[in-house]
Amino acid sequence: MTRKPLRPLARILAARARGSNPDAVERENLRLRHEEALERARHRAEGRILVLGVMLLAAFAIVGAKMSVMAASAPEQSRTAAAVNDITAARADITDRNGRILARNLVTHSLYARPPMMIDRERVAAEIGEIFPDIDVERLAARFLDPDRKFVWVKRRLSPEQAQQVRDIGDPGLKLGPREMRLYPNGELAAHVLGGAAFGREAVNTAEVIGTAGIERQFEAQLRDPERDGPLELSLDLRAQAVIREVLEGAVRMFNAKGASAVMMDADTGEVVSMVSLPDFDPNARPAGLVTGDQGDSPLFNRAVQGVYELGSTMKTFTAAQALDAGLVTPDTMLDTTQPMRWGGHNIRDYRDYGNEMSVRDIIVKSSNIGTARMALELGPEAQRDFLGRLGFLEATPIELAEGRTGRPLLPEPWSQMSAITISYGHGLSTSPLHLAAGYASLVNGGTAVQPTLQRRADPEPGERIIRPETSEIIRDMLREVVTDGTATFADVEGYNVGGKTGTADKPRTDGRGYQEGKVISTFAGAFPMDDPEYVLVVALDEPEDRGGSETRRTAGWTAVPVAGEIVSRVAPLLGVRPRVELVELMPEIESGDPDGITPVSN
Repeated sequence: MTRKPLRPLARILAARARGSNPDAVERENLRLRHEEALERARHRAEGRILVLGVMLLAAFAIVGAKMSVMAASAPEQSRTAAAVNDITAARADITDRNGRILARNLVTHSLYARPPMMIDRERVAAEIGEIFPDIDVERLAARFLDPDRKFVWVKRRLSPEQAQQVRDIGDPGLKLGPREMRLYPNGELAAHVLGGAAFGREAVNTAEVIGTAGIERQFEAQLRDPERDGPLELSLDLRAQAVIREVLEGAVRMFNAKGASAVMMDADTGEVVSMVSLPDFDPNARPAGLVTGDQGDSPLFNRAVQGVYELGSTMKTFTAAQALDAGLVTPDTMLDTTQPMRWGGHNIRDYRDYGNEMSVRDIIVKSSNIGTARMALELGPEAQRDFLGRLGFLEATPIELAEGRTGRPLLPEPWSQMSAITISYGHGLSTSPLHLAAGYASLVNGGTAVQPTLQRRADPEPGERIIRPETSEIIRDMLREVVTDGTATFADVEGYNVGGKTGTADKPRTDGRGYQEGKVISTFAGAFPMDDPEYVLVVALDEPEDRGGSETRRTAGWTAVPVAGEIVSRVAPLLGVRPRVELVELMPEIESGDPDGITPVSN
């Protein structure tokens, strides 16, 4: 830019020639120069304001777009930069079908020590030992006195009372860290279903609560989901669970049994209302598993799911149902049971020698091995295997338990005609009580398959048709007759029309060579009320012995059946099952001279 002079010579000379003041030229040029400078400054300021406005507009547009994206996306759990804070302790509650709490997180404290800050380390160790008798005081004191230790874990979780006692010690080196723990307020109730939880990653002020078994482990992701709204609702009924456990515990003592299990299931939906396995444990203090020996002896072992046993004559019902549905027999078809049946070098005998032909109905009511074996031969091993496979007997049940997949049935290989015979009356195929409950539900509910579940099903889909409704009705009549006139009369609870089948199976030897002398699994599988079954019940006792009479009795009719009857009588009213009461018609009795003028007539 060319700079103009303030006093140009030509203009100065012209001004002097005119007699004007030459300084006016300089002042005029100076004014013009100032005006040009101001104009340039104004344009520069306007440009800067325009650029700033564009930048602010762009920033607001970016922020608005980001907010729109965040509003349209799913919410994410906030995370802090601190590494210890990514430990998530929160866990959803678990409730029964009526909203009763089965598992919940509880705010508690952990106890740790900073030895360099402690005043009297030996005294503190001794006082801690008085609060926690399970702590080795000498070992704890040695850790406190170790000059290389700056941090010592003392206790992972404390009750509020214990935390207050620790505060009362008053030593500045003792520290309490807040954390959450898993609480099971009902103790042993539903222990095998819930499984238990433990601490995973830990910090002084928080700890990761993770499921170790059962429902807690199976639904780990759902229970820890921060977006979950509400508890995990199970199909269990806590009232039924408490009653069945109490009755079963009494039965174990009464019959000197090694263990026991029971499953109660909705006959239409497969929802498990109660599942009990004894011995059990307290999930608040879950014991360690067995390192050696038979895992079936551990209180952690769920006999209802993991235990696979030969379930004896309860399997006869499936043989009869298949034969009836295939049209091979009718309830009144007579079969030869007069003599033991010889097959493959083995004699098939009945528990009692009836000595005559029996109808299919009587074969089930009186529990004839020979009659059931003859039906199995008519059906053939392939048809039998297919039928039991459709009922779920060949695979582990799909129950929502971490241990569910371990309860895999033991199948014969090959599945020969001899296998078909022994399986027809409950030997040669080992399954769990849960398999048996689901199978009976499929037979008595009208003939549609059910899958056992521990989750509530608001609108369950109907399963595959297994047998015709007419066949299901015949089976219900037979099972009812077993209770009224057969081997399960102790299960006949007035008003509830209980039906079912008994089963007593010898226990195999651990080396696989034959069976143990005098040791059995006694089982009752049934349903109620049989005119329109609502619930299926399976009770199994391991090595029961009734020593109350002149001789020791082990059969299901004397052991498992009365237990089932007691369960039905106490649980059915809790579940809202109304007893069927015979109506009595009141009529005037004129000719008899009855002073009351009426006589009862049973309908």
